[in-house]
Amino acid sequence: MTPRVVLTIAGSDSGGGAGIQADLKTFAALGAFGTSVITAVTAQNTLGVTAIHPVPAENVAAQLDAVLADLPVAAVKVGMVSDPAVAKVIASRAGDLPNLVVDPVLVATAGSRLGEVSVVSALCSYPCVLTPNRHEAGALLGRPVETAEEMIVAAGELAELGPRAVVVTGSDLALDVLHFAGETVLLRGEPVSTVNNHGSGCTFSSAIAVRLAEGDSVPAAVVAAKEYVRRGLLGGSAWRLGNGPGPLDHFGWSV
Repeated sequence: MTPRVVLTIAGSDSGGGAGIQADLKTFAALGAFGTSVITAVTAQNTLGVTAIHPVPAENVAAQLDAVLADLPVAAVKVGMVSDPAVAKVIASRAGDLPNLVVDPVLVATAGSRLGEVSVVSALCSYPCVLTPNRHEAGALLGRPVETAEEMIVAAGELAELGPRAVVVTGSDLALDVLHFAGETVLLRGEPVSTVNNHGSGCTFSSAIAVRLAEGDSVPAAVVAAKEYVRRGLLGGSAWRLGNGPGPLDHFGWSV
């Protein structure tokens, strides 16, 4: 059977743990055919980001047009976008981007700034599934978001910006908050004891995109993605790749 085509619009991670690399691994692990539009080339490893080279907006537009003109894209995940001009390119084609998932990448796991709030905010008003972690939710709202109660409030407020759904992830808390169709649901999980969580947000949003491409409802897609990330964290928990937070095991624990 011909696989579903899923597109990632994001930055490249030279260390292979996050960004485009994590997205494509997730797509492949979950049976989708991955395509990509690269918004930036980063120099990074498990210790952090040392350089960022934005891809010109006209090249991003050319990549996007090439994919959409030929391949039947069933879902789109947007990750790192740091240039307002690139955000404008994506926004101008939002009507051609089905099952849109926006991961508002603002800060890398190691603390490096990857995106600007104003740029990410420009994409939040489209009918997407918005997937900030609690720190990114706080950045978008201009205040700290730490506790479960604050995550619940944040999900509701972010939903007012216009996305189809909002998932505020709790990262190490293993608690996610889903706001969809006017209702807020707490998704509790079992925390995985590991420092190897680099790319977990990218993986989560990419897994949601795959499941939406396969026809899942938003709640079902989020639950499936949460379980996939849990298994990926568990599978890579004992890995020793690099000297900082390592990646997930994208293939050993596929669902």
